[in-house]
Formats: sequence, structure tokens, C-alpha cells
Amino acid sequence: MLTIFSTPKPFVGHSNIIQRNALKSWTLLHPDAEVILFGDEQGAAEACRDLGIRHEPQVRRNERGTKYLNYLFERARDMSRHKFLCYANCDIMLTPDFLKALEIVTKVHSQFLMVGRRWDTDVTEPWNFGQPDWAQRLRSLALLKGKRNGPSWVDYFCFSRDLYYGKMPPFLIGRNGWDPWLMWHARESKVHLIDASQMVIAVHQNHDYAYLGAGPAAQQSKAEVDYNWSLGCTTAWHYYHVKAATKTLSEGRLHVNHMALFGPVKTGAMTYLRYAWWACLKATRPIRHRLGLRSAISRP
Repeated sequence: MLTIFSTPKPFVGHSNIIQRNALKSWTLLHPDAEVILFGDEQGAAEACRDLGIRHEPQVRRNERGTKYLNYLFERARDMSRHKFLCYANCDIMLTPDFLKALEIVTKVHSQFLMVGRRWDTDVTEPWNFGQPDWAQRLRSLALLKGKRNGPSWVDYFCFSRDLYYGKMPPFLIGRNGWDPWLMWHARESKVHLIDASQMVIAVHQNHDYAYLGAGPAAQQSKAEVDYNWSLGCTTAWHYYHVKAATKTLSEGRLHVNHMALFGPVKTGAMTYLRYAWWACLKATRPIRHRLGLRSAISRP
């Protein structure tokens, strides 16, 4: 029924715990669920062997070693045995509510993109999947102690098989810019963009962001972000998030989102306003400094 694919960080320390938690939760969604992990990071082969999932070490990378997202999507499409695919970040735990949501959507639509906001939650130990109520306990932890992030924080993308085949720019993974494009492309392709946030508790296991580096490494990460945004398809007016969904999923039903048009318009307008604000600050910095207004302007 479903193929879930992802690519990891090295399986070291806390990353080892949360990535194994995520991968294990995906395997438990359905007896026929297929999980594919791309990349030859430290510990990846061992984790795949332990969890009984498919490991594909071959990944296309740039000169710095950052992976190309379109390679993963195209290879997953070619390799998968199912009609529906899902890319999820390797720190996201899913429970059976995800599969229930997918079943509701596929009864109505054969082509779609289903997304949802994530719940940022502290998980510091291997999850006990041996308990029959492991999914209920995970949901309760997220709802009681976690925090649902904003409409732009989407970490899973479940879609019909051919939606992106041969159509995705060569985005770099782990850098901003590609996730809003996925949602924009669904709308541009006239397939339903479905927001499952009200039904699916997607648990993002909190972690640090040391992998982005510091100093020269941080500058290189910023350059890769700029590269993603320079691909020509991710202007402010293409910055889609879950508010652009044509349908929402709640209480076991699909509902038409009559405000779908206004999500992208509002986001685009706010983005351009932010650009204008920062441009104004930059242009007036010398005058503000001479007038002693620097500290007053910079405070939130």
C-alpha cells in the first residue's frame, strides 16, 4: 500500500536513538509497508539490517556531500512496489493515525499530496515498541508535553506515485526551499493538497542542529540555501504551506478548505513585506547609527 523513504544523518549518539525510533514506527504502520533508507552514513547499514528495511547506499551528492532531493524521489519511485509514496524526515515518528488518514484520502482521490504539521517533542531514549499501547503513549506524550509547530513546519509528504517524477528541480536536502515547492507543485498540477494536521500526530523528536556547522561550514550551508531559492520556482508567491491545502482532514472526513487561495497570497505578501523591512533597515543603518537608534531598532 505505501512506500516510505528517507535519508539519515550518521547513526551516532542521540541521532541513532531518534532515527531508529522513527524507522521502527514506519515499519509498524502496516505489514506490507515498505521502508527505503538512502545513504551510506555511519551506522545506516546496521540500522537497516536490524530493522529489516531496504538500504540503498547510493545517493547523488554535490561537491560538499549534500544530497540531492530529486534523486531520492526518482529512485524511490522507480524502486517502490506501491502506488503511494511518502518522504519523511528521519526523525519523524508516525503512528497508525497516519495510515487511517491515508486510507480516507485514497478512497476519494487517486492523485494527491497529503501533508501535516509536526509536533516537536522531547524523546531521549529508545521507544518501547513492545508495549501494545506504544502508539497511544507516543500520541499522549506529544499532545501533553510537545508543541505543534507552525504551518510551514512540514516533515512528511505523502503523494501519488507519479506526482513528482521528472519534474523536481535539483534541490539540496536539509536546506530551506524545497518543501514549499512540493506543496506549490501539487496545487500547480491540479491535484488536491490535503492538510492532515488535525488527524495525524507526526512526532518530531527534538534534536540539536550542529550538523549545519559553524564558521565556514555555516556560510556554506547558507550558500546552499541560497542555491535552493535560486532555482527559479520558489519566489515568495510560491512559498506554500499547509494553509494552501484545498482540503483538510479531521474527524475522519475530508473537508473543503474554502480559504485555500488566501494561504499563499498572505504568505507571499508577508514575505515581501519582510524583504522590504530588512532592505529599509540596511539602507538606513548609517543614519540610525549616527542618531544612536541602533539598539532601539534591533530590540524585539
